[in-house]
Amino acid sequence: MSESPEPPAARVVVGVGDSPGCLTVLGRAADEARLRGAELWPVVAWEPPEGDLTARRFPATKVLVPEWERLAGERLTEALRDAFGNAGTGLPGRALVVRGAPGPALVRVADRDGDLLVVGAGGRGLLRRALWPSVGRHCLAHAVCPVLAVPPSPLEAALTAAHRRNTLRLRLDTGDLERESTNPR
Repeated sequence: MSESPEPPAARVVVGVGDSPGCLTVLGRAADEARLRGAELWPVVAWEPPEGDLTARRFPATKVLVPEWERLAGERLTEALRDAFGNAGTGLPGRALVVRGAPGPALVRVADRDGDLLVVGAGGRGLLRRALWPSVGRHCLAHAVCPVLAVPPSPLEAALTAAHRRNTLRLRLDTGDLERESTNPR
């Protein structure tokens, strides 16, 4: 009598991006993986700076592909270190660097029964929705597995507001200095 093959382990696939909210998403994904006894699969998706179409039109850019992929890998490593420290997650799994747009790349990776895809919910403003495609919305519409969309931390909104205020204040202060230097007394 032959044994049936063991089913693949349950996975929590999580999208890793550049935003400060990425750390919140990574933490929530790790919590879900622990609760489910699943593997944690952090994924960073990358594309050539001007997109794949430009890269195909200009063959010289092919020499840069390994460098872009390396930089994406560094971004993934840095995000994991920022979220979990040097000790790591303590969870089994695999970190992936995938070429492609983030939404479709995450949907391609999270393709098994038992997978959970964790993404950031992103900004909620109308302007943001109109100008930037939402990875979360793409995953919710196209994923074959459950998707957990993690809302931004309230601290992230407070930090963004403080950053805007300080940037405006800095610009005003610099403008005052420029006016004083051009108008000697």
